[in-house]
Amino acid sequence: MHPATAGTRRSTALRAAALLAVGATALTGATATARSAAHLPATFKLRPASAGQIDAVGRVAPISTSDCVTQIGIHCYSPLQYRTAYHLDPLYRQGVTGKGRTIVIVDSFGSPTIQHDLETFDKQWGIPDTQVEVVKWGNVPVFDPTNADHTGWAGETTLDVEYAHAIAPDAHIVLVETGVAETEGVTGLPEMMDAEKAVIKSHDVDVISQSFGATENTFPGYDKGDFKSIEKLRYAFKYAAARDVTVLGASGDNGATDAMENGSDLYPYKVNSWPSSDPLVTSVGGTQLTLDNDGNRTAPDKVWHDDYGAAGGGVSGVFERPWYQAAVANVTGNHRGTPDISMSAAVDGAAWTYESYDPTRVGWHLVGGTSEATPVFSGVVALAAQLAGHRLGQLNPRLYGLALLPSQLSGITDVTAGDNSWDTVTGYQATKGYDLASGLGTVDADRFVRSLAGR
Repeated sequence: MHPATAGTRRSTALRAAALLAVGATALTGATATARSAAHLPATFKLRPASAGQIDAVGRVAPISTSDCVTQIGIHCYSPLQYRTAYHLDPLYRQGVTGKGRTIVIVDSFGSPTIQHDLETFDKQWGIPDTQVEVVKWGNVPVFDPTNADHTGWAGETTLDVEYAHAIAPDAHIVLVETGVAETEGVTGLPEMMDAEKAVIKSHDVDVISQSFGATENTFPGYDKGDFKSIEKLRYAFKYAAARDVTVLGASGDNGATDAMENGSDLYPYKVNSWPSSDPLVTSVGGTQLTLDNDGNRTAPDKVWHDDYGAAGGGVSGVFERPWYQAAVANVTGNHRGTPDISMSAAVDGAAWTYESYDPTRVGWHLVGGTSEATPVFSGVVALAAQLAGHRLGQLNPRLYGLALLPSQLSGITDVTAGDNSWDTVTGYQATKGYDLASGLGTVDADRFVRSLAGR
């Protein structure tokens, strides 16, 4: 069997490995159940693909990159190494820390230990603490550490919160927990969209980070060219756009393919997923960083494609090419192309997280996937919003405009190596300029934040 454990959708995720107890905090691809009169059938629910991490039993303390390579066989990184790699320290020294800005993270069930775990994470790396504001949306059940759905989502929550905070340490983090009951048999997408719209109404939101998705092909009507089932779920994004709130979405971890309707098999051809493919969303893809123990690059970034997964990317089967991608029409054709930008996601380059929601696995764990990349980029957006002094709204027009400038001005660094082939599907190759494996590339945050903020 391929390492991609039966091909389940992973928008935040480690893949199962032959010799290691590997897990994921990712979501399966699924259809949606709308609240409107046109009810949509759902054959399986949106849920984490599996539970557990590379280190099945939590470590007492994180180890260095070189020790990870020797002991585990993969590279592993701390938030301090990411700060060095993305040139964030000059911004912090000038007081650009996300202060006054709000990042919203949406996850089902959440984690009952998120505040404690974040404080332990912060203490390890010398990062200032923050108080996470938890908003419960719907009937959120009491957390059950023996429930794989609950612990899988808690792992996702931990990754999202710890790395958004690590990048923008003074930003306010709002964790929205949705209550998708196990017995409903629904995907949870309407609940998540309702929650996002509600939190925009009730909070001064700058950026929303989403680490969930469903393959476009699995939505009812897709095979007939009827996309109303997706269109009816876009209301939160339209509401966000009207209020200049930036919305991000992970591009996925199955490369150029993704999960079929049964949630376990992969399509044998190229597909895309929503909400990453939505023109109102900035799609965040994945790269592989090669860093030394201090966070310095020892090789250029390349598209994430290791033994555990590959960065999502491709063309939408639903959305036409948005105007801001006109300059890359030779790549996307007449359809929306993803991703737009990419950040660290490789499992061979995993991030340390601290987790205690499962009493049998308390400690430090390793996580990778585009749901690492997405909260990391949400932190970068919060820094730029602080420097600009206002919300940045839809980023994509700015991103594609900045990409026309030299890298030393835009802060966008082209990624020209690697591909996102996965399973039996040949994906896309990174090339000079925009491509469907890395998007516009990755960022030098010091330059990029200033350019994005117009400073």
